[in-house]
Amino acid sequence: PCRSVLTVACEQTEVLLFDPISSKHIKTLSEAHEDCVNNIRFLDNRLFATCSDDTTIALWDLRKLNTKVCTLHGHTSWVKNIEYDTNTRLLVTSGFDGNVIIWDTNRCTEDGCPHKKFFHTRFLMRMRLTPDCSKMLISTSSGYLLILHDLDLNKSLEVGSYPILRARRTTISSSDITSPGSSGPRTIGSPCHQNDSGPPSEKHMSRPSQREGGSPRNSLEVLTPEVPGERDRGNCITSLQLHPKGWATLLRCSSNRDDQEWTCVYEFQEGAPVRPVSPRCSLRLTHCIEEANVGRGYIKELCFSPDGRMISSPHGFGIRLLGFDAHCSELVDCLPKEASPLKEIRSLYSHKDVVLTTKFSPTHCQIASGCLSGRVSLYQPKF
Repeated sequence: PCRSVLTVACEQTEVLLFDPISSKHIKTLSEAHEDCVNNIRFLDNRLFATCSDDTTIALWDLRKLNTKVCTLHGHTSWVKNIEYDTNTRLLVTSGFDGNVIIWDTNRCTEDGCPHKKFFHTRFLMRMRLTPDCSKMLISTSSGYLLILHDLDLNKSLEVGSYPILRARRTTISSSDITSPGSSGPRTIGSPCHQNDSGPPSEKHMSRPSQREGGSPRNSLEVLTPEVPGERDRGNCITSLQLHPKGWATLLRCSSNRDDQEWTCVYEFQEGAPVRPVSPRCSLRLTHCIEEANVGRGYIKELCFSPDGRMISSPHGFGIRLLGFDAHCSELVDCLPKEASPLKEIRSLYSHKDVVLTTKFSPTHCQIASGCLSGRVSLYQPKF
């Protein structure tokens, strides 16, 4: 957060640390995990968490990098994503076991942190929290986007008995919440296997618990985001990011045939449904652009700039800087009636292999990119 360290998650057990200003290599954590390191998240200016295909999450302190603060065990498959709620100090992780797990970092010891399963769905790819932690977004490899509205991380959700309605918002009732000591949430079936031809029967419905003057907590919406291209191909949502002001979500989608890739921006459309099963879609496609589709099968992680005016997207052996218009205007000033192409502001190529990830510095005019062969590049504008 204070931009003093750039951390790099590597394919083979390593985490690299650099000074982003001088480009100096600070340290290599050569055995940070026992398998590929997938994601890094800073909790504050000294503590950070890493997750791995070895199914664990590790907490680290920049002041003492020779040993981990602790190792967190709870997932049963590759852990791909880490989020953090600074208000409650709850760490949120997701993995290919389909679980979203909450970790209470307020009560960490050398043996780990208290944790609980919060949510479960099949084909889970990525999970994100909005900046104000009012929503959780989950993308799946089957092309679905799940949105938990009015988020309450202190409640575990059990939604196995609840029908999933495509492009509608459903409500998790109080009877669906996992009770203490239970075996945990049941699995949501793949949305494509659900019967969404009509509203749920009365026996599946129960009255949601309402907050005074507000909507139900943890109400669930399941969407199939509109993606350009042939509609019959199907899509996998491989990368999921959120606008820093919470206005929109950014998706990288690939076709099921793996022959097309798209970067898409969706505006959040707020407003409560008329009743719990009313047709509703919280997202509207505003901008998109086709990608190079180089390095098929590899996930490319894209991002917003800190002010939300630009997108940095892996593009072949480099990155593209994209804007909502040619002047890098705010998204709210560039909302078209129909989806419009993102504008290419600049392309930067310095790699000799496929670029897989890119990130803006939170405080400096600087971008980092990393490629499949392990090279990390830093870019600064010339004034």
